[in-house]
Amino acid sequence: MGKEYIGYIGSYTKKESQGVYRFILDTEDKKLKNVEVAAPLDNPTYLTISNDNRYVYAVSKEEDKGGITAFEVTDSEGSLKKLNSEATDGSAPCHVSVKNDNSLIVTANYHTKQVEAHVTNQDGTIQAAKSVEHEGNGPHERQEKPHLHYAGFTPDQQFVVVVDLGSDTITTYRPEADKLEKISVLNTKSGSGPRHLAFHPNGKYAYVMTELSNEVIVLKYNEADGSFEELQYITTLPEDFKENSQGSAIHLSSDGKFVYAGNRGHNSIAVYRVADDFTVEFIEWTDTEGDWPRDFVLDPTEQFIVASNQESGTLVLFERDPDKGTLSLIQKDVKAPEAVCLKFLHA
Repeated sequence: MGKEYIGYIGSYTKKESQGVYRFILDTEDKKLKNVEVAAPLDNPTYLTISNDNRYVYAVSKEEDKGGITAFEVTDSEGSLKKLNSEATDGSAPCHVSVKNDNSLIVTANYHTKQVEAHVTNQDGTIQAAKSVEHEGNGPHERQEKPHLHYAGFTPDQQFVVVVDLGSDTITTYRPEADKLEKISVLNTKSGSGPRHLAFHPNGKYAYVMTELSNEVIVLKYNEADGSFEELQYITTLPEDFKENSQGSAIHLSSDGKFVYAGNRGHNSIAVYRVADDFTVEFIEWTDTEGDWPRDFVLDPTEQFIVASNQESGTLVLFERDPDKGTLSLIQKDVKAPEAVCLKFLHA
C-alpha cells in the first residue's frame, strides 16, 4: 500500500504566489496533488521543519524588515497556525535551519551580510536574533560583498556552517547560547560562489554546490575542530553548454550513495555516484521539465524526487532508482507559483 506524505513550498510573492503552500505526494498513485496555500506570508523563500514535525519556520519579509516566522503544525493535514515572527531592518534572509532539539534557529542573509541566531522558546516561538556580520568579496561581478546563502548545523549539532557566495568562504561557528563564535574558515576556489552544503550521512564528508562556477565541491570534515579540507571539484554542466546557468540546490540520498545537484539555466538535476573515497562520479543529467529549478527534495521513502521550477511555477515528480540513482519522469506541470524551497514533514 502506498502512503501520502505532506510537503511544504517556500515561494517568492512577487507575482501570484500568496506565501507558504502545502502539497501531498501520493506514493501509491505516484502523483502530486492538492497544492494549496497553507499560510499567507510575504516572500517565504526558504523554510525548515523541526525534527518532531511540530513547527515550521519560514524566512519572511515585513515591509522594510526581514526575519523569520514560526508556525505550529496543528493537525494531520499539515495545517499551519502562526505563532510569532521576529524581524530586523533590511532584506529577509534566504536560508533557515533549526537544531535537532529545536533550541536554536540560524539564518543566512544574502543582502545584509549577516548570519543570525534565534533562541526558541518551549512553545516553538522565536526570540530576537543575535547576528554576526561577514566581510570580504571575490572577483565575480556578483561578489562585490559577502552574500551568505546557507547556514546549517553539523550532523553532530556541535557547530554551525555558513556558506558565503560573495567571499568564496565556508565558515564554521560554535554556537554558545545565542552567540556564534567563529572557529574555522575554508577559502574555496576564487570566483566559485559556493551556495549550499549537504553532509554525507556518515558526518565525515560534505558536498557543496557552487552557484557561479557550477561545480560540486567534495569536502572532508573534521568533527574535532569543525574544519574542512577540499578533495574534489567537478562540473555540474555539459562541456559544450555555454549559456547562463547558476547552481542551485544539493542533496544526498540517506544511504550516502548518490549526490543530486540542481542547475538553473541548464534546467537539470545532475546525478553523481559517491565513490569509495567519497569523491563523486557523474552519472547523468535529468531535465526538470521547466524553467529555473531552484530546489528539489527526496521524499521520506526516497523512492521519489520532487523539483520546483521557480520561473515556470511548476512542480515535477521523478521516480528514483535506489540502485542506480537515476531519475525517471512521472508527472510535470503541477502548478506551484514562484516555487523556491521544498520540504517534507519527516517520516
